[in-house]
Amino acid sequence: MTTLRRVRRSPGMMLGALVLLVMVVGAIAAPVLVRYDPLALSPSDRMLPPDPHHWLGTDGFGRDVLTRILFGGRISLRTGAVAVSLAIAIGVPLGLSSGFYGGIVDRGVMRLVDIMLTFPGILLALVIVAILGPSLFNAMLAVGISASPTYARVVRAAVLTAKPLAYVEAARAIGCPNARIMLFHILPNVVAPIIVLGTLGIAGAILAAAALSFLGLGAQPPQPEWGALLSEGRNFLLNAWWIATFPGLAIMVTVLAINLLGDGLRDLLDPQLRS
Repeated sequence: MTTLRRVRRSPGMMLGALVLLVMVVGAIAAPVLVRYDPLALSPSDRMLPPDPHHWLGTDGFGRDVLTRILFGGRISLRTGAVAVSLAIAIGVPLGLSSGFYGGIVDRGVMRLVDIMLTFPGILLALVIVAILGPSLFNAMLAVGISASPTYARVVRAAVLTAKPLAYVEAARAIGCPNARIMLFHILPNVVAPIIVLGTLGIAGAILAAAALSFLGLGAQPPQPEWGALLSEGRNFLLNAWWIATFPGLAIMVTVLAINLLGDGLRDLLDPQLRS
């Protein structure tokens, strides 16, 4: 069965990829798709319900909700990608060195990972942001650091499985240095779980960053980040439900699409599930 045929037999993965593509294209093409400024105030248009001029209504400052959601997608999607990239950059080297060298290196790295895992991810992120100060950059940094222990553990387990295999022993026999064995022999063969975990991790990072922004510790007004939009709209739920509802739907749809895509990638890349 070819890869393309397996993808076609995973409607959830195809749906998730399609929805995510629409969200990404909408965020990138936001200046072309909408004609309003996401930051410009218009008091005369404040809290207008959805209509032909403002498809998703306006907020308490007269700003178009659809425009702010599309521009906010740029921030939220970028936040998720940057946070996961940071988590991979921290967790993969730790897991790789821990699984490969073993001994005191393994014990030291795993004890550090265990300490970090004793805190819920969002709580650890809150502590980091509280220390560094509220900002979007610090929120991305906090989410990335709090997610890195998971990558370290997954990579360590994959390395422990790959290390006794014949191709690693052959590389040792011909005199390859440890760094070359890890980077060019082991790492390419454990990249599949990293891809799956990273894809699913983007959804978690978007949720965590939105939670921090909702609490006022991430993106700061007037940045149109999805969590910040939810925070702005919570005071108008009874009078202007659309201000908070549509940003919440954007988060829900995006996270669901990423999870569907991640589940499909897991089934596609895992030989046991594939068989």
